[in-house]
Amino acid sequence: MTRFDTSILQPDPAHRRPILAVLDAALDAVEPFAAVQNVLQRQDDVLTVTDPSGHPVASALTYDLSRYRRIFVVAAGKAASPMCSAVEAVLQDRISNGLAVTKYDHGRPTDPSSAASSSIRVVEAGHPLPDEAGVLAGKEMLALVEEANEDDLVIALLSGGGSALLVAPAAETTDTAGQPYPALTLADLQSMTDALLACGATINEMNCLRKHSSAVKGGQLARAAAPATLLTLALSDVIGSPLDVIASGPTVPDESTWADAWAIVEKYALAPALPDAVRNRLQAGLAGEIPDTPKPHDPVFTNSKTLVVADNRTAANAAVAKAAELGYNTILLSTYVEGEAAEVAKVLVGLGREVQDSGQPVPAPACLILGGETTVSLGDDPGQGGRNQELALAAALSLQHHPGLTVVSLATDGTDGPTDSAGGIADSGTVARGERAGLAAADHLRRHDAYPYLRAAADLLRTGPTQTNVNDLLFVFVHKM
Repeated sequence: MTRFDTSILQPDPAHRRPILAVLDAALDAVEPFAAVQNVLQRQDDVLTVTDPSGHPVASALTYDLSRYRRIFVVAAGKAASPMCSAVEAVLQDRISNGLAVTKYDHGRPTDPSSAASSSIRVVEAGHPLPDEAGVLAGKEMLALVEEANEDDLVIALLSGGGSALLVAPAAETTDTAGQPYPALTLADLQSMTDALLACGATINEMNCLRKHSSAVKGGQLARAAAPATLLTLALSDVIGSPLDVIASGPTVPDESTWADAWAIVEKYALAPALPDAVRNRLQAGLAGEIPDTPKPHDPVFTNSKTLVVADNRTAANAAVAKAAELGYNTILLSTYVEGEAAEVAKVLVGLGREVQDSGQPVPAPACLILGGETTVSLGDDPGQGGRNQELALAAALSLQHHPGLTVVSLATDGTDGPTDSAGGIADSGTVARGERAGLAAADHLRRHDAYPYLRAAADLLRTGPTQTNVNDLLFVFVHKM
């Protein structure tokens, strides 16, 4: 049974059925409830946190629950609800209070037998644009962890989308000369996010500016929770899983600086598009007039540990195993793919043609797997779609005369851009199917309007919310001709 809308099978059932099996295996491997339970074991009052395969550390973490007066659970991201359910299933009535913020329509637990405890309240908020619900959740979460003291345990659960969902605009501050800088507003953050999305900034770049415009990101949630013991479990949606970038790193030291933030503004010429309050705050920080976010060796991190429970490589390795089981010669090429979606598409098609012509890096039938996150630089009045759909449509234009190749681009969260699609599949017939519906592929690509084209071609991937998020997965399937 697949989680995908099976209308995607219509153009080529024989080739597409095993493709969906590979995609399902990848998503199963990063299901948040299972990923969290995989690292948590409890024996009476001893909680042991072990490391998932692929993330080895020196030893397991052990917590004597009897020494903690209270246990607080806080969560932010698209996987917040199932991650909370997993922790509640282990700790049960030991949880004193908790709050989770997740994306709209993501509040349903994926495991109905372990719905989140009444002590963990799950609220929904806006993504990718922050909204008032996220602001209220951010303020409430800060207030909750500020209650914690040295005999309390705070467990933070972070996942992709947490940056937009956990919102606490930077408070009013005074610089070294006594000059006041006003608090930022939700509207300021929304305008900044709009500008970053439109310019094609990477997730790391977006999070850098978010951290320096926030009261909770970039280690500031850990600052609020200190001196409590803090354990963070993260489902990574960023390339390489840098801890300070996942959900904008609210519980870990921030490696980015005011200088880094302003360099991003200059790189994309964003200054005119930023609200005055945001621009003034960044410039004041650059001048050393406002303190930076907490850095390594800050005492607020003395009792803090963080573990990544699953990431893009976890999903990619599961896809490798399933593809091999189905008879494909399979190779994972990279989990560090970045760049414009339409340009990456050309590279993927080139890799497939190399397999056809030379049998390298593996012979057909082949499955080449890559992971990462591409970007789309939007022009004026863009159409409907997302980076994965754009990649699929761009690949389709290059695949018209190359039968036997299929390119797949999948958003693991099930939501590619502001659509109900998780991405797209492209083969040598995609362009022709769209043209039969009266559409022009090149025109739709130029206008960043991939969604209606792929819908007409029966090449849209649809899953609904997966409640996980570990970046995107890219596939090149090469069939024997």
